[in-house]
Amino acid sequence: MNHREGFIESITDSRLYHQAWLPEGAPRACIVLVHGLAEHSGRYTRLIEQLVPQNYAIFGLDHVGHGKSEGTRVFVRAFSEFTSALETFIAHVHDSYPQLPLFLYAHSVGALIAANTLLDYDIDVAGSIFSGPCVKVPTSVSAATVTMAKILSRLAPKLGISAVDARGVSRDPDEVRAYIDDPLVYSGKTTARLACELLKAMRRVHTEAVQITVPALILQGGCDSIVDPDGAVMLYDAIGSRDKTLKVYDGLYHEIHNEPEHQRVLSDVAAWLEEQRRT
Repeated sequence: MNHREGFIESITDSRLYHQAWLPEGAPRACIVLVHGLAEHSGRYTRLIEQLVPQNYAIFGLDHVGHGKSEGTRVFVRAFSEFTSALETFIAHVHDSYPQLPLFLYAHSVGALIAANTLLDYDIDVAGSIFSGPCVKVPTSVSAATVTMAKILSRLAPKLGISAVDARGVSRDPDEVRAYIDDPLVYSGKTTARLACELLKAMRRVHTEAVQITVPALILQGGCDSIVDPDGAVMLYDAIGSRDKTLKVYDGLYHEIHNEPEHQRVLSDVAAWLEEQRRT
């Protein structure tokens, strides 16, 4: 396996870190990792170890304000800062391997970014895997909370208002500890502006997802406490894809690729990718 890394420029002139894991032989397809909130592209070791030996080339981008990329931590002025960067990165991968099909593996808020990118841009994607998609406004978020987020987004956009509970990442205590100890994982609170932008992006997916027509595999942990598991069902019902599959793994937490049953999940991913390449 060969590892490469570099930087691209974003629309905000921030340098965004990216890396690639390439097979020893000729790659059969490209996969772009779209990571979740507060984490980074280097946290998908099991997925990489599963798919690169099968001759998939995997590419990861650290979102603005995440990982090794520049920018205020977990802050954007507009959600388009995420989608424009992802579109640019996908084009970069296509330029490097123009003859290969390209798939997305998008997790959590990364799934929200990927869905909005598919709505914003006419990009050449052979299919998308949405893992634990953060696409539904939680029922615990009241109208008053939404109003307050909007006010703070204008008056104090960088004020921290909520944080990811690491205990919901995985049932494996070693994975939780690795998440907590990772210096590139942001442990502070999500900024008010980003929280507001996330809510707007979720509403957009709810109303416009019928325009997403690429083949889709939607994966969800049944005991996910970080995102609402019903969001996966909503996404499955809403997208316009004729070729779509929903798999809910009973008892699994948010990062299904880092659960004790990760091999089952990753085998399902590999099987779906193989089926897509045959069609």
